[in-house]
Parts: sequence; C-alpha cells; structure tokens
Amino acid sequence: MGRLYLIPNTLGETSIRRVIPSEVTDIIRQLRVFASENPKDTRRYLKKIDKSIVLDELVFLDLNEHSDRRQIEHCLSWLEQGDVGIISEAGCPGIADPGAELVALAHRHHYPVVPLVGPSSILLALIASGCNGQNFSFNGYLPVKENERAKALRHFEKQSAAENRTQIFIETPYRNMKLFQQMLSVLAPQTLLSIACDISTDNEYIRTMPVQEWKKQTPDLHKRPAIFILYARR
Repeated sequence: MGRLYLIPNTLGETSIRRVIPSEVTDIIRQLRVFASENPKDTRRYLKKIDKSIVLDELVFLDLNEHSDRRQIEHCLSWLEQGDVGIISEAGCPGIADPGAELVALAHRHHYPVVPLVGPSSILLALIASGCNGQNFSFNGYLPVKENERAKALRHFEKQSAAENRTQIFIETPYRNMKLFQQMLSVLAPQTLLSIACDISTDNEYIRTMPVQEWKKQTPDLHKRPAIFILYARR
C-alpha cells in the first residue's frame, strides 16, 4: 500500500533551501508519481530541487479544478502500486487547492496521508499580521460582483467584531487593487487591514494598519500574489 505525500511548493521565485527542508527534498527525490495542477510547472519545480532527476522516468497526473471523479479515482489507483505525491502550484496542497478531494478519497480507502513541512502563505501572513491568531477563518475568495463583495465584507467585519475573529481572504492577482479599494470604502476606519504580498521572496511586503491609515497610501498589489486580512477590534 502506497502513501499519499502532500508536497509543499515555493510561494514565488525563491531558493528551495530557503523554504523547503532537506528532509522533504529527500522524500521528493524518491517519488516516481506526482499529481498536480500543472505538470509542466511540476517538472520545473523538480528540476529546481535536483537537476539530476530524470523526468522521463516519472509519471505526472493532472489534478486540477476541472478534474472529474473518474480522473481523481485514476490518481488513487496509482496508490495501489506505491507512493504518490501531490504538489500545489504554490505553498501547501489542499488549501484553496483541488488536491483536497484526492486526500479525502485516500482516507476513505485507508491509504496513509503524509503532510510535509513547507510554506503556507495563509499562515505566514497571519502570524506576521499582529491580528488574533487564536480565532481566525480562512474565507477564500470573495464574490466577484461589487455589490455582493461589499455585502460579504460587511458581514465578515461584523462577525470579526462580534467574535474577536481574524478574517483571511485571497484574490486573483489582477483583481487585488479592486478588492483593496473596496475594502477602503466599505470597512470601518478603525478596522485593521493587513496585506501580505510575495511572501518569502525578495519582494516580500507585509503591512498592518487601520483602514483610515491605508487611505493615505496605495501599495502596488497589481498581479502580485497577496493575502488580505481584516480584524475588527472591539
């Protein structure tokens, strides 16, 4: 019976040694089957880990948001033959990532699931924000439509204040500025807003301020992977 390894990826253009432990890269070198959203990117990642890896000897399985039940079960069939690794496009698999479905299926069929240590943009942004790290929610993407997004922001802000809860969001990089501007117009002046971009890279930017302070400056967030955190203090 094989094991399903959850393999971390870098969060951007940074060295492997900076964010991926050597014990993890040792395990990656031993694997022969990989499931990922983009096999081309996975091949590039493996070569960054070790240029001597022979890619033609490996099996690459597609596992993305369009994968149907049959395709996911096909990935599972490889576990009958040996170990399989899931690699996310960035960070850790299973969070805002289609790998969660394969993990759930592996549990139902009693295959061991092994999470490997690596960077998570969500947790790194949270611990660097200064917001409440004992009660928080990751809410994924907000609605795309402006009126629905405004309604969602007000809801999460109200919930944050009532429950002393930190609220965490992500956004498609090209919509970052729209979300930022709407946050400034919808959220209360005293609500804390933390923005973390390009975490763990040379261009890392992390800042937490009340909304009223953000109105005095506009960060460059366009097409940068970012985490948005709001915390409505009581």
